[in-house]
Amino acid sequence: MRSQLLRAAARSRSSLTSPATRTFTSSARRPAEVDLTIDGKKVSIEAGSALIQACEKAGVTIPRYCYHEKLLIAGNCRMCLVEVERVPKPVASCAWPVQPGMVVKTDSPMTHKAREGIMEFLLANHPLDCPICDQGGQCDLQDQSMRYGADRGRFHEITGKRAVEDKNIGPLIKTSMNRCIHCTRCIRFANEIAGAPELGSTGRGNSLEIGTYIERSLDTELSANVIDLCPVGALLPKPGAFSYRPWELTRFESIDVLNALGSNIRVDARGMEVKRILPRLNDDINEEWIDDKTRFAMDGLKTQRLTTPLIRKEDKFLPATWEQALSEIGNAFLRLQPAANEFKAIAGHLIEVESLVAMKDLANRLKSENLALDQPGGGAPIAHGVDVRANYLFNSKIYGIEEADAMLIIGSNPRWEAAVLNARIRKQWMRSPLEIGYIGEPFESTFQFEHLGTDAAAVKKALSGEFGKKLSVAKKPMIIVGSAVAEHPDAAAIFESVGSFVDKHPANFNTPEWQGYNVLQRAASRAGAYEVGFTTPSPKVAETKPKMVWLLGADEISEADIPKDAFVIYQGHHGETGAQLADVILPGATYTEKSGTYVNTEGRVQITRSAVTLPGAARTDWKIIRAASEFLGVPLPYDDLEVLRDRLEEISPALRRYDTLEPSALTALSKVQLVDAHKGAKATGKVLELPIKNFYMTDVISRKHFADYGPLLGGQGDRKPGHEFHGTGWRCGEDKGESFSVDRDHMDERACVDINPFEEKTTEMVSRVEEERNVNQEHGRTWQGVAKKRRDIQGPSRKNHVFTTQATRVRAGIRVIHSLVN
Repeated sequence: MRSQLLRAAARSRSSLTSPATRTFTSSARRPAEVDLTIDGKKVSIEAGSALIQACEKAGVTIPRYCYHEKLLIAGNCRMCLVEVERVPKPVASCAWPVQPGMVVKTDSPMTHKAREGIMEFLLANHPLDCPICDQGGQCDLQDQSMRYGADRGRFHEITGKRAVEDKNIGPLIKTSMNRCIHCTRCIRFANEIAGAPELGSTGRGNSLEIGTYIERSLDTELSANVIDLCPVGALLPKPGAFSYRPWELTRFESIDVLNALGSNIRVDARGMEVKRILPRLNDDINEEWIDDKTRFAMDGLKTQRLTTPLIRKEDKFLPATWEQALSEIGNAFLRLQPAANEFKAIAGHLIEVESLVAMKDLANRLKSENLALDQPGGGAPIAHGVDVRANYLFNSKIYGIEEADAMLIIGSNPRWEAAVLNARIRKQWMRSPLEIGYIGEPFESTFQFEHLGTDAAAVKKALSGEFGKKLSVAKKPMIIVGSAVAEHPDAAAIFESVGSFVDKHPANFNTPEWQGYNVLQRAASRAGAYEVGFTTPSPKVAETKPKMVWLLGADEISEADIPKDAFVIYQGHHGETGAQLADVILPGATYTEKSGTYVNTEGRVQITRSAVTLPGAARTDWKIIRAASEFLGVPLPYDDLEVLRDRLEEISPALRRYDTLEPSALTALSKVQLVDAHKGAKATGKVLELPIKNFYMTDVISRKHFADYGPLLGGQGDRKPGHEFHGTGWRCGEDKGESFSVDRDHMDERACVDINPFEEKTTEMVSRVEEERNVNQEHGRTWQGVAKKRRDIQGPSRKNHVFTTQATRVRAGIRVIHSLVN
């Protein structure tokens, strides 16, 4: 019911503010532009705009707390008051529509007095927490109280300032509700953007409280965006709390690589450590949002890192120099003599284009075309083909979702595969009569859809049935095919059905103004791999048994994917599945430690930037491949990043045109690869299962951070069986199969370590997670309860303390967050 009301409200707002809306009155039509005067300056703005928008267009900054460009107007804080001629009182500029001939004063004595009064009311109950508040130095309330506030307050309550109990809304967001000023930005975001109606307000006036009413977590992958929206310190990040001040950080503009959207982010670092990741504004891609995995996976960047080359000796990894490790690879190549396609390279989800090209060039110089992606069926030719960019890209563009009037989603859960894109779909669904059909394994969505089936037969039936008619008559229809469809046994039959339907309706799906066929990639490296041809050309090549396998950041594979007698090289930044299978391990760089090129799901080329230095002896991936080529006897012709990027430009000129979208359209060759190549393909009837079973555990970096949050993330963060890391050793192995251990007694301590390891503290130390999970339930939120719980956990003396080492804490499922310990 609430979602229906919100959708109706959004549509009403859209119709009121749109100048193109028809009005059935005898009066003249409303002008498209309205002229008004702001502080003596003439301004023209679209009719229906808010007065605060006109002020911004005039170059006047209006203070605000509740108003936000991406949210519905609330008019709660009254901080945006301005004076309007012939209006007796100041008006809230965020809720006041512009009118022709309006004369506005934003710097008059009346305006100053009104804002000073509002600040006095807000500060009357606000606690003096600035010295201990993480929002200090970036707080809107601090800034505006200095600019508009008085030098003293007149409120002296006998009972003291208003006090509110802190709410528990999950393991990622820390609440300090005494600081809340009731702007309701968090409520509006949760309800309008995220589709999580758990957050709301109870009570009125002085009794108003923000919370979930019943104690439960905020169930959305975008929850932590409320931290950015909160103008005060009421909502703050739990991970990393009390560990830095904003003026201590150095800022770097970069992009997210934990999914295929390429969301624009800002990486804030201090020294050698990434302290936080924030979204950057880019209306074409992620607007102002990022998902929780992107924001909080930074702890995974420093946990169990590979920092020195390792060589396996009798089921033990021993540290080595780079020359020793590369010589081992060269000697193995001479010993095994892999012929052509017996050398195989497998690329993982996080690899940048430079390393893909370097690896492809190395394999080609070794006369091998056996290139694979780290995905089910990644070694076989891709079902949709890669010779035409439109075959594998999101051709409608991400922002094009806001123009769609009919949509069919096949085999994809956009909420987990691309949470920010999912918010776009919800936005368009709320404000327009968008009809959405879905085929595949059901999932909990933030928008309503018509479930049309679960397999390839359902795709054909839907496109030839009623929903196909809806798509054929829509002005801007979209078909979104999930990347997992290409990995499905029935991929040929599905792409034949989709391709045939699109080919029959070119006026709807293939025009210069609109491309309605889309593939939603879920891995950051995949579109770039297709762009440079990092794929296997034929089934015959894919079936060749390799003697040497190079795992380039490939951690989603299993032991069954690699011949037991093959020599395996793992190149990556974390010790996980790929490293477990390796004979030689080469430590690489994460996306925050190198400058790399990525192609997002819509074909936009962007680059990451190095924010911190490489740990230990780790090196940039393409440089490792370049050095290895010398030991393999086929030296690559580039020693500099710019020269390598010139090589990228030779392969695809688009790879040097950053942050631009090259035109992409289906061609005659697209029909050949999508339709003709799959004529007569028979479906097995297997269900289109969703590829992501756990949103927080999709890549090696995320798994390192969220493993310990499993019980608090609804089971989505459970540690993956067979990947257990301990403070005194590194044990890898499938939970039901053979395992081997790498004992730290036989290896360099720098080989696989936490860059910022946990530190032993006093017996007063207690886990924040344990405190919130148990203390609140058993003893209530009192200092006495917390102290009692600590005594229960720790016992009377240090030697009885159960959490004496990092290993025992991890095994107990409790992670003591180092940055929170005094």
